Amino acid sequence: MIYRATMDDITVVAELAAKVWESDALSLIEEFKGFLEDKESAVFLCRVGGKTVGFAQFQLRHDYVEGTKTSPVGYLEGIFVEPEHRKQGYGKRLVAACESWAKEQGCAEFASDCLLENVQSIQFHLRSGFQEANRIVCFTKQL
Repeated sequence: MIYRATMDDITVVAELAAKVWESDALSLIEEFKGFLEDKESAVFLCRVGGKTVGFAQFQLRHDYVEGTKTSPVGYLEGIFVEPEHRKQGYGKRLVAACESWAKEQGCAEFASDCLLENVQSIQFHLRSGFQEANRIVCFTKQL
């Protein structure tokens, strides 16, 4: 079952998000409370057999999004499905829930990103109907 997360789900959302961003779940709780309260953001959860096995975080972006022509753009900020539940369609169903919500918000385009070396994520995005828009290398410099 795919459903939109509420504040009652904040602990499980933070725990799943911590697996994506290799962070401490407690440090993500406040950040995800903000996402759950934000009208331009949504978190969807996937529950199988009474256990939450995946999540997707989505928001509207009004700034330029690589490869798009409209604004706002629905943006998949993060997605995770527990390894033992992968390749069963749950990730695609989470993306579909985000896409549906984006359409309801008036979006004509949906986008996402991942690191160049994250081959597994690139393959997931392509299997989910995304098309590669561009590849970039980012630079920083200490001042």
